[in-house]
Amino acid sequence: MTASLPEIFAGGFDRYDGTIQFYQRVNALLRPDFVVVDFGAGRGRIHVDDPIAYRRSLTSLRGKVKEVIGVDIDSAVTTNPAIDRAIVISGPELPLPDGSVDLILSDFTFEHLGDPEAIARSFVRVLKPGGWICARTPNRFGYIALANSFLPDSLRSRVLRGAQPGRKEEDVFPAFYRLNTLCDISRLFPEPRFRQASYYWDASPSYHFDSPFVFRLFSWLHSLSPNAFKTMLMVFIQKSQ
Repeated sequence: MTASLPEIFAGGFDRYDGTIQFYQRVNALLRPDFVVVDFGAGRGRIHVDDPIAYRRSLTSLRGKVKEVIGVDIDSAVTTNPAIDRAIVISGPELPLPDGSVDLILSDFTFEHLGDPEAIARSFVRVLKPGGWICARTPNRFGYIALANSFLPDSLRSRVLRGAQPGRKEEDVFPAFYRLNTLCDISRLFPEPRFRQASYYWDASPSYHFDSPFVFRLFSWLHSLSPNAFKTMLMVFIQKSQ
């Protein structure tokens, strides 16, 4: 895989790195006085398990803003080293004051929302005018989401273990894909109340079974896929002033 992407030797990441693509834009929006909610923060897997220092410097927002509040239904969020404060929730309501948050970050969480309408209402309530919602999630019509939706549970688990052998069982959750297209985003966060800056994106193939052939095959498919069938949805929406 490094033969076709030689730049990996210069820093440890390739030109299509989805984490860098997403978090560079998140960092560009930050200000030192921001209150940030990391929705679905979990145990901080993206910070704890990442061996690449540059990616860790982007994904860790703590110290760059006034406060990072980690919110999750899993009590593992209390062990997250990249947040200032942890809140464990049991439903869609965020226990935060109205208009108290500058930016809501949600990294690979939207696909797990069973009631996105309720979550959207909570986001809108706590977000300040001019505040941002930034999310990375699979596109419902990309091959990753389609395979996850249609494979039987038993086969899906085996495929995931083979495709991503480093993925821990504790980081696997049910997926519903109810907030995973640009149409879904526009419906729940409509203009003119929200300004849309979202787009579809193909990151480097991550489900390749450590096989150079499968990696090249998926990379080829990425180059051919129409925009609406890209694997990822990058969400950047701003609440009107």
